[in-house]
Amino acid sequence: MTDRERTTASNGGRVLRPRDWVAPVRAMTRRLNSDNPQQPSPPAGPQRNAVVDCALYVDGRRQPGDWQYAEALDAARREEHGFVWLGLHEPELAEMTAIAATYGLHELAVEDAVKAQQRPKLEQFGEVSFLVLRTARYCEHAELTEHSEVVETGQVMLFIGPNFLISVRHGDACRLAPVRADLETKQDLLLQGPWAVAYAVTDRVVDIYLEVADRLEDDLDTLEADVFDRQSTGRIQRIYQMKRELVEFKRAVMPLQRPLLTLTAQMNRDVPKEIRRYFRDVQDHLSRTVEQVNSYDDLLNSILQARLAQVTVDQNNDMRKIAAWAAIAAVWTAIAGIYGMNFEVMPELKMTYGYPVVLALMLAISLALYRWFRRNGWL
Repeated sequence: MTDRERTTASNGGRVLRPRDWVAPVRAMTRRLNSDNPQQPSPPAGPQRNAVVDCALYVDGRRQPGDWQYAEALDAARREEHGFVWLGLHEPELAEMTAIAATYGLHELAVEDAVKAQQRPKLEQFGEVSFLVLRTARYCEHAELTEHSEVVETGQVMLFIGPNFLISVRHGDACRLAPVRADLETKQDLLLQGPWAVAYAVTDRVVDIYLEVADRLEDDLDTLEADVFDRQSTGRIQRIYQMKRELVEFKRAVMPLQRPLLTLTAQMNRDVPKEIRRYFRDVQDHLSRTVEQVNSYDDLLNSILQARLAQVTVDQNNDMRKIAAWAAIAAVWTAIAGIYGMNFEVMPELKMTYGYPVVLALMLAISLALYRWFRRNGWL
């Protein structure tokens, strides 16, 4: 017996052709596919590039061409007076890690640069200095309310190495493109190397501090005038909102004093001597801003105390008015209560004109009390 005959006998004499078993399998496959549909994976979008600008500077001049950060660093190391300025804007961890591997950055500094939640500081990792700055910008507003945003803050972090400077910017409080354009016109300053760029960025940040401080002074003058204007409500919420915005600005300005003090110290050999002189000028501007911020804080506290005193005085005035009207009403209540008693024998009870006399007496006493309260400022 052949294989075909055995198959035929085992299936009741019916021969299974290929189409007889392929069709059920296809039907089951379609059912399984309908029960578990395969969703096509979405196409991957283009990866965001955090590099804003990468430039090679030799002898204080920018070299032409579009440079990749790796080849720019190699070219800078071959030059005696060459360095790279790599500008980044809100880089992701993967991209920052790749750059750190090329430039030899410490992992702790890389983590700080990505998270951007650091206070102003200066740290040293081998030959690389890590400088953190908090930027600030004044927000225009037509009227100061309890919800007005007055100061917007961000961060700029600088990695300063022997042949490179990497600037990492978070937020738009201080853009660095104008700093680069202005610095490229000053060849003598760029000859000082990466620390010249660090000075230019720090100087720009502190100059914006001064602008913000001057604009805050205008807001404080307006707030003070409104508080002492008797025709204005002078809501306390606006004072608290201004104080919160001032605290945010203060967090950016105050901690920067220690890093600048370190950069201008005589024992600091990492910063060129000429650049230390420039940093001293920045320190002077920062000291002026610190003085302004402290005076604004004291002024806001005084405005707040004055407004609270005004609220207390207004409440006392209201209470005096209530007490004065209650005293006037008490005259009518007392006399009416006495003559409302159910006694048979009472003075003047049988008088013909007793009712109008009592009304006239109550009105006269009320008018006398009203004039007395008005003369003493209670009404």
